[in-house]
Amino acid sequence: MEVVQAHLDRIEAVNPKLNAVVTLAAGALAEAKAAEAAVLRGDEVGPLHGVPFTAKDSIDTAGVLTQRGSPIFKGRLPDVDAVSVARIKGAGAVLLAKTNLPEFSYLTETDNLLTGRTNNPWNLDRTPGGSSGGESAAIASGMSPLGLATDLAISIRGPAANTGVIGFKATHGRVPMTGIWGRVPRRNWHVGPMAHSVRDIALAYSLLVGPDGADGFSVTSLGFDTGIGSKPGRPLRVGWLVEPGFGPIDSEVAATVEKAADALQGVGCVVEPVRIPELERDNALDVFNRLHVMEMKPSFAEVTAGHENEMFKISKGMLATPDTSMVDFVHAEQASERLRDGFAGYFERYDALLCPVLPVPAHAHGLSEYMVNGKPVPEVQIQGATVPFNVTGLPGLSMRFGTSHDGLPIGVQLVSKWYAESTILYLASLLETISPVRDLHPSL
Repeated sequence: MEVVQAHLDRIEAVNPKLNAVVTLAAGALAEAKAAEAAVLRGDEVGPLHGVPFTAKDSIDTAGVLTQRGSPIFKGRLPDVDAVSVARIKGAGAVLLAKTNLPEFSYLTETDNLLTGRTNNPWNLDRTPGGSSGGESAAIASGMSPLGLATDLAISIRGPAANTGVIGFKATHGRVPMTGIWGRVPRRNWHVGPMAHSVRDIALAYSLLVGPDGADGFSVTSLGFDTGIGSKPGRPLRVGWLVEPGFGPIDSEVAATVEKAADALQGVGCVVEPVRIPELERDNALDVFNRLHVMEMKPSFAEVTAGHENEMFKISKGMLATPDTSMVDFVHAEQASERLRDGFAGYFERYDALLCPVLPVPAHAHGLSEYMVNGKPVPEVQIQGATVPFNVTGLPGLSMRFGTSHDGLPIGVQLVSKWYAESTILYLASLLETISPVRDLHPSL
């Protein structure tokens, strides 16, 4: 009861500045009371018994508003929890609130016509990113200890980096997308946890993973893992890469990645700079755009039909984008396969890749371009270092390891081969113990 109440008090205190939480779960205190009574009775309890959590507002929550950041879905009350929510609840957790997102989860800034814009707790004039910016801001500011978010191209890892928390997307299909919209193109969508510590991320992931019999991409058995884990028989081999392949990267971000590489070498990993030719040959962001615009437009057109005055700029822009020609679509498909092949070859030689999450620390709201080392870059390029791992379905984790000259978090990204999540989590735990920014939190 005290833990849940403390988080509700924190929401009341800081959410007016951030607009990260958009709906409170009315039953949270009653569930906390029941959880407390179960402990006092000596009942057998789950690993998250009584722990409050939040969920992005694209993830269905039974009896709690799930409005997807759009007036079109205002007042929508699902009857059934998404599988990810049901699994976290099944471990004893208490749903605390729903968090903000851009319309339909399709923007790199968290803003929409229904619930408005979310601010970054480190600097209210900066974005927390998108599409899971409400979730990342809620966790970073202490409104929630654990969250569920989704990732199509950047949406867990980017907001986590902008706000200094940890965000994790496992191999595509590891966690079912059942009960989450949008689902197109589902071959790129992921759902995963955000939290303050690697331990909490690992626990949440262990509860979320596994097939549900409904999501055809979610087929691997619960215990299947191809990683080295926490007991490697040899030093882990880590390559680190800033440029080329991800687009231009800010010098402070580049320096943070190099510091993380040095830190891993200092704890016994074999670390060296690398290049991945396939990333240089095929622009993953361009590949992604050519594929997903073609695939998502029919579902967007269907859901927005007759609601043109209730559409935010992202839906209008996507529906106005010319269709990808069939020739370009096929070429993009072939390029995505080349990228997969390139990473398959890379992970024959290395256990993990260390790279940037974002090209810059959190930028100001509403930009159409941002500056990298004194040169303008289109805002869409913010996804340059994250989208390759959605196109290929590889697992990725974002964690803070640095601070910009103006006090903003800088994250690094760890990537492993498919189904080798244990390698990422182990490396992240190493970095966490030696992180120069481990105990930094925003003051609000």
